[in-house]
Amino acid sequence: MSWIKSRMQEYHPIVWSLVVGTVFVRAASSMSMPFLFLYLSNQTDMDLAMIGLTIGAGPLAGTIGGFIAGTLSDRIGRRRVMLGALYVWTLVFVGFALSKNPLILLLLNMAGGLCRSFYEPVSQALMADVTPPEKRFRVFGLRYTAINVGVAVGPIAGAVLAKTSVALPFLITALIYLVYVISLQGLLNKFGIKQIEGQKKETVTFGRAFSVIVHDKAFRYYMVAGVLGAIGYSQMSSTLAKFTEMTVASGAELFAILMSVNAVVVVLMQMPLTRWAEKKTPLTAIVVGNVMYALGDVGFAYANSWIVFIIGMVLFTFGEILTFTAGDVLIDRMAPEGMRGSYYGAKSFSNLGQFIGPWMGGLLLGLYGGTTLFLTVAAFSMVSSAFQWAGQRVYFATHGKSLNQSRAESL
Repeated sequence: MSWIKSRMQEYHPIVWSLVVGTVFVRAASSMSMPFLFLYLSNQTDMDLAMIGLTIGAGPLAGTIGGFIAGTLSDRIGRRRVMLGALYVWTLVFVGFALSKNPLILLLLNMAGGLCRSFYEPVSQALMADVTPPEKRFRVFGLRYTAINVGVAVGPIAGAVLAKTSVALPFLITALIYLVYVISLQGLLNKFGIKQIEGQKKETVTFGRAFSVIVHDKAFRYYMVAGVLGAIGYSQMSSTLAKFTEMTVASGAELFAILMSVNAVVVVLMQMPLTRWAEKKTPLTAIVVGNVMYALGDVGFAYANSWIVFIIGMVLFTFGEILTFTAGDVLIDRMAPEGMRGSYYGAKSFSNLGQFIGPWMGGLLLGLYGGTTLFLTVAAFSMVSSAFQWAGQRVYFATHGKSLNQSRAESL
């Protein structure tokens, strides 16, 4: 009990409230959203490329939304932006449950992507605001573990609930989001986030934030790398479901298991891999992670059985653990004081890859098959590393640092 108490006291209560809430909201959303590609392919006459375009519309909306939300949170506070996004997001899931019209589903997916882009970067910035710099790597790792605890149970629960009603997973998701936002609002008020937000050194305008980010050459390289990586990563939540259905018996059930395997591996391996990554530079963790992505994609490309798909997912997940947490740390180190929200929000420009990925994936899957699709995105992951390396060189040159200094900071 004393160990648990000391761990609870290690981070601000708001960090823990966001971590626990993340478990529930990700479990809720993963009950429904990963199966949208299958739902549209089986229930509408849309072709695979159009389905990919529809699914990619959410991240496309979030591409600009994240920057707006991040800068807005630096101006008016994290609390208002997060809570507003969560309330609207609740209504979006109700809309998914009630509508079967492809156009309305497209608009709802765009609204959902916008809400995600408002909530997630702002919640990350708030966690960084209330955490000392030396503890942020582990806080980001803790958040990512929480995401995957939720995702471990969500897809299987969604598959079971969908047998009763297609709308039921969406309605339950909406209910969980509503309970979460109400409880989060109470906690943010209780722990004085208004006062924390009031301690600002300067006013951040949209023009100034956009100007700083546009002229940050290193950040631009990182964003190109992020787009390429997102094209590959987005296949897991879009075309992989259809590819498993096309390749093996009971493919839909296999996809639900793969999503849970992904989450369980994160929960089990997050801390060991995080400890390893903390001793390296963020770039090293990202490059190794991209190699793992590529190996996982190659496994998917040649998979012809459940076991090969599962092995591919394990390798893919190792890449996910390394790149996601290291990417958060990278942005945290780059962001000028007082503009952390703007930089986390601008990171959502990489969501362009989440838009291109499902559309391109659906097109390649329909025309050339899964082998060509997954070999292509494996190559994208490797090219992404080259842009990460270029971004780090520019960053070091601009800030007068060396690779050894960066490694020392990591230690």
